[in-house]
Amino acid sequence: MNDIAKRFPANPLLSPKDLKASAEGLEITCLLNPGVFRFQNKTWLIVRVAERPAQKENVISFPVLTETGGTQIIEIKKDDPELDASDARVINYKGVDYLTTLSHLRLLCSDDGIQFYEPEGYKPLVGEGMLQTFGIEDCRVALLENIYYLTFTAVSGNGVGVGLRTTVNWKDFTSHGMMLPPHNKDCAIFEEKINGLFYALHRPSSVDIGGNYIWITSSPDGVHWGNHQCIIKTRDGAWDSKRVGAGAAPIKTDQGWLAIYHGANEKHQYCLGAFLMDINDPSKVIARTEEPVMVPTATYETSGFFGNVVFTNGHIVDGDTITVYYGAADEFVCAAHFSLKEILSLLKFNHV
Repeated sequence: MNDIAKRFPANPLLSPKDLKASAEGLEITCLLNPGVFRFQNKTWLIVRVAERPAQKENVISFPVLTETGGTQIIEIKKDDPELDASDARVINYKGVDYLTTLSHLRLLCSDDGIQFYEPEGYKPLVGEGMLQTFGIEDCRVALLENIYYLTFTAVSGNGVGVGLRTTVNWKDFTSHGMMLPPHNKDCAIFEEKINGLFYALHRPSSVDIGGNYIWITSSPDGVHWGNHQCIIKTRDGAWDSKRVGAGAAPIKTDQGWLAIYHGANEKHQYCLGAFLMDINDPSKVIARTEEPVMVPTATYETSGFFGNVVFTNGHIVDGDTITVYYGAADEFVCAAHFSLKEILSLLKFNHV
């Protein structure tokens, strides 16, 4: 394993105890997978905040949003024969799946990229309508032509899809509904048009035929998407054998579009790798790392709500330095520096 991440000594930068719950009676269980952007000369995170009620003995309780925006608490006895609570993240009750936590998105900013705080006047983003009643998660941010595009996982009993909102000031938002229908997530829009078109990576998946693969799509307007093509698949016996998914917006380099992505194996260990797309036709993948560039090794990555996870959907690029902000163990927010040149040097051409 070729871990080249230079982790911040201050990691974890954020833990559940560092923020206040959104409502009385709820507690923050996890902070996860922040989108990252620059705004007003500061580094901003749009962090996924996962909450649930304080757990009582012999009972599992969790919140869901109503279609009108209210919050309903569901309680189930742990010894109920129709309850399957074997997964810390998802439970099944009477044949229906529920999330054990309800997520919203919280805006934080920083002058130094290390110490983050909640600025006044910026409201949390929450689920809206029947397609987001189980919350919104894992937001990625792309800036094109002075408009910020927010792609996020929209979750409800109808399935898991990609929601889209846009903003220019982070106070007023336009909702564009479900950009990509279930089952889909891990959507990252390129921060530059190519031959007049918007492009985005995404991850549809099937439990029957195919797998958890990375696809690419294009759009004339950033709202309506088509021309979907599968470009990255899992690799048998490798660190990314079970699922792969895009990180943040691909990075434009002299060699092509560089994408940092996550991969997981059968043991649900999540690592980071990279691949390179043709500069003029990003549907053509020209190189890929054989080994991961980051592996969960620090204690805060191997132990937590769901251990052995490093997962990113946000970064800042300054010359050769990529500052990757990432979720660790599905509980903490951390950061690490990478060298762009070093990642490019690890790419294997014709190994896609």
